[in-house]
Amino acid sequence: MCAMSFPIKGRNVGTDEPCFVIAEPGSNHNGSLDTALKLIDVAADAKADAVKFQTFRAEDHYVKNTPQFSYLREIAPDVSTFELIKRNEMPRKWHAVLRKHAEERGIIFLSTPSDRAAVDELVYQHDMGAIKIASFEAVDLSFIDYCARKGRPMIIATGMCSLGDIEDVLATTERAGNRQVVLLHCVSLYPTQPEQVNLRAMQTLAAAFDVPVGLSDHTMGIEIPIAAVALGATVIEKHYTLDRRLPGPDHPFAVEPDELKAMVSGIRKVQKALGSPLKRQLPEEAEMARLGRRSVVARVRISEGTILTADMLTAKRPGYGIAPKFISLLVGRPARRTIEADEVVTWEMV
Repeated sequence: MCAMSFPIKGRNVGTDEPCFVIAEPGSNHNGSLDTALKLIDVAADAKADAVKFQTFRAEDHYVKNTPQFSYLREIAPDVSTFELIKRNEMPRKWHAVLRKHAEERGIIFLSTPSDRAAVDELVYQHDMGAIKIASFEAVDLSFIDYCARKGRPMIIATGMCSLGDIEDVLATTERAGNRQVVLLHCVSLYPTQPEQVNLRAMQTLAAAFDVPVGLSDHTMGIEIPIAAVALGATVIEKHYTLDRRLPGPDHPFAVEPDELKAMVSGIRKVQKALGSPLKRQLPEEAEMARLGRRSVVARVRISEGTILTADMLTAKRPGYGIAPKFISLLVGRPARRTIEADEVVTWEMV
């Protein structure tokens, strides 16, 4: 059984907690430390909870003759997959600088590790608060076991995964003694079209595995992650960039700074709006109910002692008289006093 809520660097994450928003520059630093620092500022200004980079070495990540992904042919048609990944490596000496700047800006520093050395460095040297498992690593159960045994919360993306794959992942974390897991529904297409997202699959993960769930989103725009929160996402991960026109594989489908800020704001508003499942009149609605609802009103002047008939009565606003549903109970009763035309009728009058 996984925990439904747990802390990441003092921030509770999970069911019934505020949505944990991960702003992901990934490799959109384009090899510039200054750009990476600016990206942290963008995430902090947007009021995201965490900023997440990616830590990998091409030699440990891909074989050199890996075929080119079709979606990358338009971006870099003459560059091999291996060379493109090599160009987008983040120097590990940046970790300390990025972590320090993130802490100064009040945002949690994360980076997705793709090898065991990266896991150890990020956890032991930089005290990273959670380990993100990329969708592509979800089938490497030995690597997941290694990460799980670090005892840090795990955020696991499930792009391309079947329920059986996910069952294997959770069995691995369970055996490792790690019950702090969030599953992120994900579609590993860049960009993902809205009709490919299948947000309801996120709810399937929650029902099937009884764990907190969220969305790692690759669609264009901000509508889909905001909608995911309405469906119960506890974590949202979204790629962003300083400028979509910059060269690189992850820029074209990323949101820009103003969009990231609007997304976080939208998520916070939607989560507030979810509120309580109780259907009731709010205390703040009392004036509206009193003045805006309808009451029984005299259609004509009714003299004292007159027996009321239905055609003497109507329903109008305001609402501090007898509710219209009780008109039938008034018919046949005598008026105790004269009721003027257009006067709100109360029980004391009959």
